[in-house]
Amino acid sequence: MNLDLLTAISPIDGRYRGKTEQLANYFSEYALIRYRVRVEIEYFITLCELPLPQLASFDKSLFERLRDIYRNFDENEAQRVKDIEKVTNHDVKAVEYFIKEEFDKIGGLDDYKEFIHFGLTSQDINNTSVPLSVKEALEECFYPQVEELIAQLQTYADEWKDVPMLAKTHGQPASPTRLGKEIMVFVYRLTEQLESLKACKMTAKFGGATGNYNAHHVAYPQYDWKSNKGYPTKKHREGIRLHGISPYHRKSYNLTGEKELFLDF
Repeated sequence: MNLDLLTAISPIDGRYRGKTEQLANYFSEYALIRYRVRVEIEYFITLCELPLPQLASFDKSLFERLRDIYRNFDENEAQRVKDIEKVTNHDVKAVEYFIKEEFDKIGGLDDYKEFIHFGLTSQDINNTSVPLSVKEALEECFYPQVEELIAQLQTYADEWKDVPMLAKTHGQPASPTRLGKEIMVFVYRLTEQLESLKACKMTAKFGGATGNYNAHHVAYPQYDWKSNKGYPTKKHREGIRLHGISPYHRKSYNLTGEKELFLDF
């Protein structure tokens, strides 16, 4: 069978495809590959900014061109990754080889290519790509729709604030209430749940095969790799105050007091 709306295993990709199609940009196989490419590229750029000794001479004017690899990533390039995977039999390694091919297209980067994926394990890439996809799906798809629903319910609550109605308790008629007040109950509940969701901490795993930066430390013991463990570290707080937040920071996260770091941005 060919995959279509009738043969899809899940109704998400079948009956309800028209409602869920936007989510393919975040949760499809294509999207996961794109996020993996993005994480690999940003990690490589970070190593250049550190810099590792062998990357100190990397032309920083090429950073945006490197980012264009994932910004302009399309389904044809995702298929190229899948073709490479047929040889490597490893999905993340195929992403690494794809990026090396893109470096070759830029030219003059042979001395730097082997630092793609340096010191990492596949789950560093996966466990950063997936939380990032969830974060952006929430911010770009889910939150706006819930906020629109809350705003519409608030409008109804205001319009119907003086409309009387018979309330019930235990399924039996009881004392009267107002329709606007009952709608306002849902405004309150949804607002509380949305704020709770926005406050959830999203974490990523990044530190090598066992999370100890073993390869990083052995290769470059002069860097304090272990200071990057946990969130937020002292250096992380200082970096945010000095440089401001990145596009990937969640301003809504405030369960353990990090929100004050973001208030000025």
